[in-house]
Amino acid sequence: MKEYTGDKIRNVAIVGHGGAGTTSLTEALLYRSGAISRMCKVEDGQTTTDFEPEEIKRGVSVSATLAPVEWNDVKINFLDTPGFADFVAEVKGAFRAVDSVLIVVSATSGVQIGTEQCWNLAEEAGLPRLIFVNKMDREGRDPFELLDELEEELQIGVRPLSWPIGQGQRFKGVYNIFEQNLNLFTPNKQRVTETVEVKLDDEELATRVGNDFAEQLRADLELVDGVYPEFDVDTYRAAEVAPVFFGSALNNFGVQELLNCFVRIAPSPKPTMAEERMVEPAEKKFSGFIFKITANIDPNHRSCIAFCKVCSGRFERNQPYLHVRNGKTLRFSSPTQFMAQRKSTVDEAYPGDIVGLPDTGGVFKIGDTLTEGEDLHFRGLPSFSPELFKYIENDDPMKAKQFQKGLEQLMNEGVAQLFVNQFNNRRIVGTVGQLQFEVIQYRLEHEYNAKCRWEPVHLHKACWIEAEDSATLESFKKRKYQYMAKDIEGRDVFLADSGYMLSMAQQDFEEIKFHFTSEF
Repeated sequence: MKEYTGDKIRNVAIVGHGGAGTTSLTEALLYRSGAISRMCKVEDGQTTTDFEPEEIKRGVSVSATLAPVEWNDVKINFLDTPGFADFVAEVKGAFRAVDSVLIVVSATSGVQIGTEQCWNLAEEAGLPRLIFVNKMDREGRDPFELLDELEEELQIGVRPLSWPIGQGQRFKGVYNIFEQNLNLFTPNKQRVTETVEVKLDDEELATRVGNDFAEQLRADLELVDGVYPEFDVDTYRAAEVAPVFFGSALNNFGVQELLNCFVRIAPSPKPTMAEERMVEPAEKKFSGFIFKITANIDPNHRSCIAFCKVCSGRFERNQPYLHVRNGKTLRFSSPTQFMAQRKSTVDEAYPGDIVGLPDTGGVFKIGDTLTEGEDLHFRGLPSFSPELFKYIENDDPMKAKQFQKGLEQLMNEGVAQLFVNQFNNRRIVGTVGQLQFEVIQYRLEHEYNAKCRWEPVHLHKACWIEAEDSATLESFKKRKYQYMAKDIEGRDVFLADSGYMLSMAQQDFEEIKFHFTSEF
């Protein structure tokens, strides 16, 4: 892949409710752009972005995966994210690195819980959103009904930029409103869809799709133009309106017009806010931050890769850069560009691009900043109070070193949160859902040759605490000693075993501030 300057780079996270088709759409986008030569199905266990054994076994994504493509002289970095709420931290991490979001909605199910969750996170991040209505080759909801639901449930204006002709077994194709042409549906994922330049009032339209469908299309598009405002790029980039496309990811249909439109309307890399100041992409000096760490991405080399987003200047191979958190100067002899699991060495990267940096000694943590010398601090991904808690114990005393290394690397990835109880010195893992416990156990055994066992612990919330007066803080920690813990950063955490206990602690210690996120 050739090198691209910042104005020719687009970063986008592909999100949606589990089962809506995010991985299938990513696979179709990779195939249509020529990045891969064959499309695979999730159930076959061979998709490009679901390569981890646990993902293949379960048929679901458990981590965000980078997949860059080239289209019309633009480089697009797709981040395929998990659809299950258990792995929402992966979505939040991806949102730190992208400038727009592509939300996949199933035509058969409409807006689901995961759709709303991803939408709200994107709204909090101020990211523009584009919607792809998937599975049009199946019998599903009426398109106008879906658009009404999108507006009502997601509280935003929508603007269709393509329109389906029929649905399910009678699905004929899609009229591309944005480019004013007709895309005829071919139910074969390995074939390129036929695109026809045809006007709505041309008799050829009826020849292509039939009289009834032609008349229905004309009526539908007249209603679309009457109900929805004309599309405006600036309104989309300001996250005030969401463009909508229709298609079928599994059949590689509706993908080309999505790519054509996306490279034209999606924002190029935006300025990044550091604690000290706003960093502009056009600045000459390099700066970047680590937004994701992945252990054992290459099964032949048990090491970690830290993914760095370039915020300004130009990243160059073998050049000295300051690791701001520890004050050390680092050089990278083999920075890499990833296509899911496959990698290639890169010599330089520009603002907006994403570079994989080897992290053999556990040098990096999520949120770490690299610069040419300036003391900058980009914000990391805050830890949120988990929903579920369990004690984790080493189940094989002979593998204590492997267990410790594996647990440390997995926690640094952000797979879950680790707390060490100060009363009994036991480790407690906190997660959003049960599936994360199973993934941790599987990865410890298969990647680190270490076994763990889980033991129950009844906890309600983990709260990060602070106080202006250090004596007050120490007094609280002594009073609540058996409920105090440290997180992986060494910060004080109060583990409340019930909502009543937390409420009473807040009432009795008014000078103590209780936070449900680590960033305060």
